[in-house]
Amino acid sequence: MRHTPSHAGKLPAWERLVFATIFALMTAFVVAVTVSAVNRASLLGSGSKSLAASSATGRLQPVTSGGGPRTVRRSAASRRTGSQPSLDQQLATALLPIARSHGGHFAVGVIDITTGKRAVFDAARSFRTANLDEVDILAALLLENQNAGTQVHGQQAALATRMIENSGGKAAADLYQSVGGVSGMTSANAQLGLTQTVMGPPGDSGLTTTTVSDQLQLLADLTSRTSVLSSASQHYELGLMGDVQSSQRWGVSAAASQGTSFAIKDGWLADPPPWVTDSMGVVDHDGQRLLIVVLASGQPTEALGIALDSAAAADAARIATHP
Repeated sequence: MRHTPSHAGKLPAWERLVFATIFALMTAFVVAVTVSAVNRASLLGSGSKSLAASSATGRLQPVTSGGGPRTVRRSAASRRTGSQPSLDQQLATALLPIARSHGGHFAVGVIDITTGKRAVFDAARSFRTANLDEVDILAALLLENQNAGTQVHGQQAALATRMIENSGGKAAADLYQSVGGVSGMTSANAQLGLTQTVMGPPGDSGLTTTTVSDQLQLLADLTSRTSVLSSASQHYELGLMGDVQSSQRWGVSAAASQGTSFAIKDGWLADPPPWVTDSMGVVDHDGQRLLIVVLASGQPTEALGIALDSAAAADAARIATHP
């Protein structure tokens, strides 16, 4: 007997269609969820890498959003291209032509005591003072008299005038010994705030070495209300510096406005050449009161050294008053 298949457990066609549709919908849902998770992980990973790059470089990096590149907005500080050069930098730039056209070394300093502005170039380099040390010797003498409650008079006054107004070497040597030589000057300089000045031997104080910073401090001692020097002592020394003989009125005087007075002291030394040419003083420039120091060494001639001092002083005055 042939067996005939039974149809008792077979689903109708419409039910099979319903189950197939449900299965297809569930498969589509699972695929969609999986793709979404993968995309989210990829996006988070990309964002983490961008943040890491920003932290590593210190800059905000481009990030992707919405299908295209976008640059994150920088802060106001990071958008700045650079600040105004300092007065020291401006002075160094102004002095470049002088440095290119002259040999040796030089240093320059200026303080505008009207505004308090200050600019220095090569402030810590040491130079021989030549005759410039006579300003320091007189300041020490005045300080000694102040401490003793006396005044410069008689022989001391005559020597001081000859030393400052005429660069009298013998007068300078006598007053150097009068204030105690190296030890006396070193003690006085400590009170005056000169920390980088090393006194030369007795009989040749012109071998003293100093810096622009110290000589600016010395000029401040002669002009500041807070100086250890009294106003009478300041007036006395500046008065002598205002009467130096005409042949010794070069250098810093080039920075003085026409028709104004100035207090100055120059130093020169050629033993042997090349020359040392130093200049320091108090000048009025475009209505401002300036303290200026120029120290130079290694100059082939005295004339070239004087020209350097004069040009550098004029540049310093311009930078201090019109940066």
